[in-house]
Amino acid sequence: MDNQNNGVEYQQHYGSQPQYVPNQKFEEPVSVKDWLITFLILIIPLVNIIMIFVWAFGDGKESKKNYFKAYLIWIGIIIVLYILLLILFGGALLTLGSL
Repeated sequence: MDNQNNGVEYQQHYGSQPQYVPNQKFEEPVSVKDWLITFLILIIPLVNIIMIFVWAFGDGKESKKNYFKAYLIWIGIIIVLYILLLILFGGALLTLGSL
């Protein structure tokens, strides 16, 4: 048996290699000072709620925007769970009260 491939060329494909982009600009990370100011603002009642939305959907650093979008998602999940528990235990208390 001979090792001819009958004119068919076989090429081994490897995974794509990351390409170096010389002019790619990376975003500067949020500094410790900026985080300290952020946390200071978050302890002020009512202002914190407004600022969470400003930081999540306004202009700013992408990492900070993503953090506050995730923060809002968690707040939404907690509110939904709280409402479900309130309905569940409220219904149980109403049932016990009618006995």
